[in-house]
Amino acid sequence: MGAGVKGFFMLWFWGLLGAYCVVLVVMFLAQRNLLYPAAIDAPNLSDHSLPELRAIETEPEPGLRLTHWFHPPTSPEQPVILYFHGNAGHLGDRVAKMRPLIDAGFGLLLTGYRGYSGNPGKPSEDGLRADARSVHDWLLAEGFAADRIVIFGESLGTAVSVALASERPPAALVLEAPPSSIADVAAAHYWYLPVRLLIRDPWDSIGRIGSIDVPLFLLHGERDHVVPVRFGRKLFAAANEPKQALFHPSARHTDLLDYRDVVEKVVAFIRANAG
Repeated sequence: MGAGVKGFFMLWFWGLLGAYCVVLVVMFLAQRNLLYPAAIDAPNLSDHSLPELRAIETEPEPGLRLTHWFHPPTSPEQPVILYFHGNAGHLGDRVAKMRPLIDAGFGLLLTGYRGYSGNPGKPSEDGLRADARSVHDWLLAEGFAADRIVIFGESLGTAVSVALASERPPAALVLEAPPSSIADVAAAHYWYLPVRLLIRDPWDSIGRIGSIDVPLFLLHGERDHVVPVRFGRKLFAAANEPKQALFHPSARHTDLLDYRDVVEKVVAFIRANAG
């Protein structure tokens, strides 16, 4: 190989390595923007035909006031669903999805994270976990005992749910399209990057699920390409009894509750385990 050709390949190699390092730096700095594409617009309660749906506030840390939406249960015997949504969208996007649970008579507290739904602050793992504790504290202060609270998480919200349930056991836990960890899913999507060395918010659900002993219902779509179903299966295998799972053959990432049979099973599970 001539000196000129060798020099060309060395230049190409170092250029490629330099570009890869730039990608690493950019991805490291931008990772929270990718993980938390927050919908900062504040949704309107009046857009939903639920007269009893109202805004409540919590203060997870001094000076940070967050708005959430609450709908009371139809009777003191009914459970309350403490709901944590996924990493995109806002509170208003989830009302229609969760409407069947309200219609079943359950109470519902839709959690508004920091940086989402018009709330101040910037999302992070520590921050969202503090937000979760604050809404749980609000329910307890309102007189809802732990044996009436069902924690329900969707996608990233399942990681918030598992973290909270590992600290404060609810009556039951429902996980919809859960990652075993955000690090696992990120490593699958960005296989060409050393994700596990770079990630700031790993959301290690599989490391926490073993400390939870309450009834678990895990839902996952077999056609989920955002959080592939293998991660839901991995988390379910690591969970303690009593547990049950529904791996729906047609569902994708966000449409599990569009299937009536799924909704019926969720309602039956909640009725059997809370309230």
